[in-house]
Amino acid sequence: MSEFELGKTVPDFTLPTTNEETYQLKDQLKQQEGWHLIIFFRGSWCPACMSELDELEENKGYFDKKNINLVTISTDKLDALKDMALEHKFTFPVLADEEHEALKTYKVHYHKEDAPYEDHGAHGEPAYFLVNEKGELLYQQRQTSPFGRPSATELRKIITYITKNLK
Repeated sequence: MSEFELGKTVPDFTLPTTNEETYQLKDQLKQQEGWHLIIFFRGSWCPACMSELDELEENKGYFDKKNINLVTISTDKLDALKDMALEHKFTFPVLADEEHEALKTYKVHYHKEDAPYEDHGAHGEPAYFLVNEKGELLYQQRQTSPFGRPSATELRKIITYITKNLK
């Protein structure tokens, strides 16, 4: 049985945040009501990622109203992520996974130095995991490149669809 089967509990992780705190998923599930949308992104250097994160920030009111807690994760350096979060004024948590712990646990694609094409060196690729208040997986998508990721509008449609069709 797959570790990431819909309805199954996702693995816990603990990572540093750009505001010098520690984020542990199991604690957040207990402390925050609602669902969690965990988004892995490539890094502060990625224009497609910055556009996506800016769009998420612009739509944060919708996610808050629907009780969806956004959290973003990158394999980028914590200092670079701190500068990025400050510059873009992100109000959702930005986590640094420099040791690739969450990336490996969540089976997110890692673009290694020996990949068949050059793409800014080694880094994690985009991935999305929507989990309910119990930490059970409701939706997942993993990318192998920066393109094809769902927009904020598409994520809103996915959330609406899942909400309407929950058993």
